[in-house]
Amino acid sequence: MGAQWKAKHKEAAANAKGRIFGKLSKEIMIAARSGPDPDMNPRLRLVVEQAKKASMPKDTLERAIKKGAGLSGEVVHYERTLYEGFAPHQVPLIVECLTDNLNRTVAEIRVLFRKGQLGSSGSVSWDFDHVGMIEASPVGDADADVAAIEAGAQDFEPAEDGATLFITEPTDLDAVCKALPEFGFSVQAAQLGYRPKNPMSLSGAELEEVETFLEAIDAHDDVQNVYVGLAD
Repeated sequence: MGAQWKAKHKEAAANAKGRIFGKLSKEIMIAARSGPDPDMNPRLRLVVEQAKKASMPKDTLERAIKKGAGLSGEVVHYERTLYEGFAPHQVPLIVECLTDNLNRTVAEIRVLFRKGQLGSSGSVSWDFDHVGMIEASPVGDADADVAAIEAGAQDFEPAEDGATLFITEPTDLDAVCKALPEFGFSVQAAQLGYRPKNPMSLSGAELEEVETFLEAIDAHDDVQNVYVGLAD
């Protein structure tokens, strides 16, 4: 849970399929500003791969690329913004948003933080490392330790469903993604994000309260990612 918070319940995840596609479409549009060809645009290539893994329909994917690259005649402008603060019980978190209306998003995020504490820029980010995060699955008996060293990752840890989360320097994300298949790992998703330096441990009613708070944050249409300083 430390690297990136995700809803645990599979039923909730299934119901959120449309929201996942919406978030991926925004990321594709942002990346496509630098060109519509994934082969020539590393950032777009990573997001497109992530969208395919999520089973995004081909026409939805292509429409997002055209919009972002300005090829559809529609003007789309999303601004990336970060909010820092605390969930209940002083659990630190960083909320990453993509919005076409900053004033609306700020107002709505403030409301969502009423049961926590919204902080100023820098109030929480000092307690997180900005890193590249690559989720990859082993093919056969591939060794994560060897793959991390050879591909140039900084660290790795177990992820869901037998996958491995490789941690990289932000500037090494694309290079490590390209190298991992050589050492027996199939890349599922890759992105830049935030990893807590000192994750907290909670249980029982306190953990439930934090989970409920995080679910409400994550459900907001403008929220792309939620990074939380909570141990698995």
